[in-house]
Amino acid sequence: MRKLILTALTCAAFTISNAQTNDSSASGASFGIKGGVNFSNLYTEDVDDNNVLTSFNVGVFVSMPLTNFLSIQPEFLYSRKGAELVYDNAFASGTGKFKLNYIEAPILLKVNLTKNLNVHAGPYFAYLIDAQVTNESGSGNFDFEENIDNDDFNKFDYGISAGAGFDFESIGFGVRYNYGLSTVGKERSFLGTTYTFPDGKNSNLSIYAAYKF
Repeated sequence: MRKLILTALTCAAFTISNAQTNDSSASGASFGIKGGVNFSNLYTEDVDDNNVLTSFNVGVFVSMPLTNFLSIQPEFLYSRKGAELVYDNAFASGTGKFKLNYIEAPILLKVNLTKNLNVHAGPYFAYLIDAQVTNESGSGNFDFEENIDNDDFNKFDYGISAGAGFDFESIGFGVRYNYGLSTVGKERSFLGTTYTFPDGKNSNLSIYAAYKF
């Protein structure tokens, strides 16, 4: 799976790099790579900082200026999200970890407030390529890690991204928050009862570094 991801990212980088080579002299477009740390969670109504899963993101981007202070920045990322959930209901209690691996494509409108400071926002779209679930249950009757696989999660996710960054000559740093609008889990049935597990949406804070060619 990792080799497949690296191959996809390399192909994307090569494609965008060729496009930049052919067009950057006229448009001022720039290509780069980026990566960082994810602090992710699953929320139902309110987002809180409990049960945070720490992971990573890595990928490529291209920045296409519209004016001197405004640009569009599409990205192509591999990003791991999820949560560490503590559950206690009528059926069982315990702790489950959900590691959700996405190919993610944010499309950002970037505003340069100063030469080095920017704010950016826009939609993101993501595709789930793999889900890893572990469980420590107080009851042996609810070992969901053996009963849940990739087909129990929605393949597509989408939401809103917003953040701020500092750009210098060839390097950049920033922070970004992704607010998911799609429920992660699908509906399931247990003892005649229909429920959604995990019944939550992605919430993810990223701290990243970028290198621009």
